[in-house]
Order: sequence, then structure tokens, then C-alpha cells
Amino acid sequence: MYYIGYDLGSSSVKAALIEASTGKSVGITQYPETEMSILALQAGWAEQDPNFWWKNIGEVTKKLLKQTGVLSKQIKGVGIAYQMHGMVVVDKNQEVLRPSIIWCDSRAVEIGDATFQGVGEDKCVSNLLNSPGNFTLSKLKWVKENEPAIFEKVDKLMLPGDFIAMKLTGEATTTISGLSEGIMWDFKQNKLADWLFDYMGISTDVIPTIVPTFSNQGIVTKKASEEIGLPEGIPVLYRAGDQPNNALSLNAFHPGEIAATGGTSGVVYAITDSTKTQESSRINNFAHVNYTVEQPRIGKLLCINGAGIQYSWMKHNVVASTESYNDMNNLAEAISVGSDGLRILPFGNGAERMLNSKNTGASMFNLNFNKHNKAHLLRASLEGIAFSFVYGIDILKNDGVDLSAIRAGNDNLFRSEIFSNTIATLVGSDINIIDTTGAVGAARAAGVSTGDFKTLNDAFSDNEHVMTYHPLKDKKMYEDAYQLWKQDLENQYNK
Repeated sequence: MYYIGYDLGSSSVKAALIEASTGKSVGITQYPETEMSILALQAGWAEQDPNFWWKNIGEVTKKLLKQTGVLSKQIKGVGIAYQMHGMVVVDKNQEVLRPSIIWCDSRAVEIGDATFQGVGEDKCVSNLLNSPGNFTLSKLKWVKENEPAIFEKVDKLMLPGDFIAMKLTGEATTTISGLSEGIMWDFKQNKLADWLFDYMGISTDVIPTIVPTFSNQGIVTKKASEEIGLPEGIPVLYRAGDQPNNALSLNAFHPGEIAATGGTSGVVYAITDSTKTQESSRINNFAHVNYTVEQPRIGKLLCINGAGIQYSWMKHNVVASTESYNDMNNLAEAISVGSDGLRILPFGNGAERMLNSKNTGASMFNLNFNKHNKAHLLRASLEGIAFSFVYGIDILKNDGVDLSAIRAGNDNLFRSEIFSNTIATLVGSDINIIDTTGAVGAARAAGVSTGDFKTLNDAFSDNEHVMTYHPLKDKKMYEDAYQLWKQDLENQYNK
């Protein structure tokens, strides 16, 4: 028997099958092959049709079953991971009322900021652990103000994963972790933040039934079975946003553990047991997948927009078209730590929340035409991105994270020794590289709900360990280079 896991992104839907008895992955695939389109009717807007997600869930399921030879009737449960912060609204017939306003849409920024001031910063920070910001509830307030005819028809407000679960089971449900990512959960009172809904003029009746993250969240209906090919009657057993789920996939559950990703943007997601924050304007705090009132586990999320996109820019504009990322890494390794004085700030991908939402742009310092070449540019690029991770981890440490371990996926940036050694050396922690995916994690989490795996650690103890980067003994040259980079950043920031 098998569990299936879905990871609904804004680019594609990934799916994985794991053996229920062992947790071993037997197949991973995605659909569509090309990126899903994002509708941007105005600058700063980003929307997708939730029904299109559902169609792709069916396509990826069929593709995975064909690829693995597993029969539909051999699947015993479902786990769901999904793009965070999106807003889906449906009417009483569970019909979608408008396209989803997804995570990268910025139209509700001013609404969130005004609410932060209106209800009081202290209350938001102490109870929500966040500013209402440009998150799910603020997006619904935008609909209320700008599309009143649609708002009047809203029966339920859901996150993208809630919508997929509803399509599978016919039941509208959500989780505490999901509500916290939409900035709708009051950690201090351990309930829905009704006072925030009151301020925004939105009834809490729009919130679906709250279910545990690991639980039987409903069973696949006959209609859903016919539409996507899963067996009727099997349960949906797990649901979480992509960053908490990524941490779960990397076996990060305990205070001090950090899950990091280095894609187009970079993410540092740190686990803590503290329901306090002093950095609500620079990081976000969400209920982690194993959060309970008795043992709070909070995921502190720090996002770095200008990360892998800068190295990708170097690939397309600096090196030959035939050179791979591995070739680039090899070129960069010929240059010494500090790139012979060349320094790059990677913040050229929009406003950076960890810089208090300033858009400083990318910058280059100390370029010498007589000394520096493309290898220096590549080394300085990797170092600049690594330094931004270190800067972010310092913010997390100042907010109460007692770092004990860093785990990362086997992606392009972390494959670079320069990048990973720089971070490991400066923060003084091993970085363990793990070969896993969010879809595999969601499938294994489903097995935790049924008891096929006794604990979360049991479910993820057999993750494929790729390698470990250890802090290097000669830290001074890294520290000197970082301090110069940090000085550049602060000078640029204070302009």
C-alpha cells in the first residue's frame, strides 16, 4: 500500500508516492511541464484559477500512477502541501467566486499596514506574532472594499491547500497552522483572532471547520474519485503550507533546528518554542506542523528575495551559454575568500522584508577593471548571497532562536562549496544536505496520522543524506569579508 503527497506550487503541482510500510519514495513527478500561468491584471497583482489547480491535481495523479505502475486502489491516504498565503473564496455551493489572490500579490499591503496601526502594534505582535501585512485576511478585506458584490456571496475563506482538501472531501476545513499563516490566529488566547475580524468588518463565519494538521480531515468523495483517479473513501490525513512542510520534509521539528532553501529566493525557517517576537516587521511567525498549546513550536520564517535569482542572472549575462552552474562554481573556487575586495549586495528582486521592506536594489562595490574578472564576479555573487543568509540568521538569533542544526535541500546554491562553507563557518553550525521534496514529505506525514510511522522522527529518519558542510577552522578571513559586506549594506540601507 502507498500514500500520495501533493505539493501545490504557483509554478506546478508535484506529486509523490511512498511505500506505507517503509516510507521509501517510489516515484515523483510534476505537472504541467511548463510553469503555470499567473494573471497580473495590474502591477503588483498575481492571480490563479483554483479550478486550474484542481485540474492539474488530476493530471499529475494520472501521470504518477502511469509512471510508477501503482494501481489507484493501492493508495490508502493523502497528504497536501501548498503555496502559502493565497486567498480562495467560495459560495454556499462551494463554487469559486473569483481567481485566487496568491502569495506574491501585493495589493493588500496598505490594508495590512493600516490595520497594524489601527488595532495597535503591541496587540498584533503579542497576540498574532505578526503584522496583518499583505496576508490572507487583508486580501479578503481588499475584496470587501473593491468587489462588494463578490464579497456578499462569500461563504468560506480558504487557503490553497484548504481548497484542494475541499475538492477531495466535499468538506470545508482548515488548520491552526494555516490560520496562523493567514494571520488569523490569536496565539495568546488560543483561538481565532475575532477582534481582528471585527476591526476589518468580516464575520468569522467565513472560517471553515478547524481540524488538526495530522488527522482524518475527510474522505475522498465519489465525485472527486471520478475526476482525479484516487480511490473513493480514502482519507486526507495531513495539510500544511509549503515552508512548514519543507521543514517537516527536512526533519526539522525541534527548537533550534533550521530548514533552509536556496532557490530563486532564499528561505530560512527556524523552529522555536517561544511565542514572543521583537522582529515582526522583518520576519514572520507561524504555528509549525507540530504546534500545540502545551508544547508550542513556532516557525520563524525569513525570506530573502535576492538569492538564487542573482546567480541565475550571472549565468545568463556573465558566463558563456554552454557553462553550467557546476562550471560556474568551479570558476569561482579559483578565487580566494573575499573575492579580492569585490563585494555584491544581492537585493535586486524587489523589496526585502528583512530590510524593513526597503527596495535597495543590487549593488556592486570595489570593482577593479585591472584585477577582477568573471570568476571574481561569480565568487562575489555566491558570497553576497551567503552573507545575506548569515545576516538573516543573525536576525533570527536576536529574536530568540538558539541555533542547533541547519538542514537544506539539495538545490543549486547549497551544492556550491563556497556558498555552504561560508554560511557554516560564519554561523558556526554544520549544514546537512538532504535529498527530499515537499511532496515526499506530505506523503510521509500522511503515514504519521495513521500510525504507520509512530513519530515524526521515525517518518523522516531515513531521509537520504547527501553530505555535510562543517565550519572551517580559519574563520577570520570569512569574518573580515562579511564585516566589509555588512558595512556596505548598512551604508546603502541608510541612504
